[in-house]
Formats: sequence, C-alpha cells, structure tokens
Amino acid sequence: MADFNKYPIIAFIATRDAQRAKEFYGVTLGLRLLEETPFAVVFDAHGTMLRVTPVKEVAVGRYTVLGWRVPDIEAAARELQASGILTERYPGIAQDEFGIWNSPAGGAKVAWFKDPDGNTLSITQF
Repeated sequence: MADFNKYPIIAFIATRDAQRAKEFYGVTLGLRLLEETPFAVVFDAHGTMLRVTPVKEVAVGRYTVLGWRVPDIEAAARELQASGILTERYPGIAQDEFGIWNSPAGGAKVAWFKDPDGNTLSITQF
C-alpha cells in the first residue's frame, strides 16, 4: 500500500487569465508569490503550494474547490468584504449578514466566495 501521508499536498486551481489570478491570489488574498512561469503562477498558501494554472476554458464546479480554515470567520469575512469580495448567498440555507452558514452537524461555520474565474472558495471556522 502506498503511504502518501508522508508527502506534502499541492493544490491546483485553473484560471483563464494568469495576471488577473496573480493579482487576486497574491494581492487581494495576500498569498506569497513563489514563481511565475508560462505553466503556472505558484503561491505559498501557509505551507501548501498552490499552482494557479492557465487553461483555455475553466470548467467551474458547483462546489468548493479550495478553502481556508480560519480562527475567526467573522473577522475573515470582514477582511474579504474590505477587499471588495462578497460572500455568496445560497437559497435554502440560513446565512447571516456576512454570508456565514452554521452547520447543524459539528458546529462548523462556513462562508463561500468566488475567484475571478468563478471557482468557489471558502473560509471555515471549526
């Protein structure tokens, strides 16, 4: 049996516009830029490598593709709003003024937002 628990994760996300994604992930979200090549804009996301890969067309999923665990979700949601990023609203689930949903199972609090390509990102407080 393979033991992939000993290897670090690399996260990937697709973009149609590498420069716009570089601005969003690097400047707006504050991730540290590691490298920029024709194949990827690479960031350090708190110890995880995030490779933002240019593609001709982004196939946007209707689900979260990347998320952050935060200690204070209201503060993180305020930071997003101050940066011009609005949290998503979903019909049928109760969300507060910051777009935060309280999970009935386990007590996690979650809010979602989109990157410039429409990929769904999230912040979660456990």
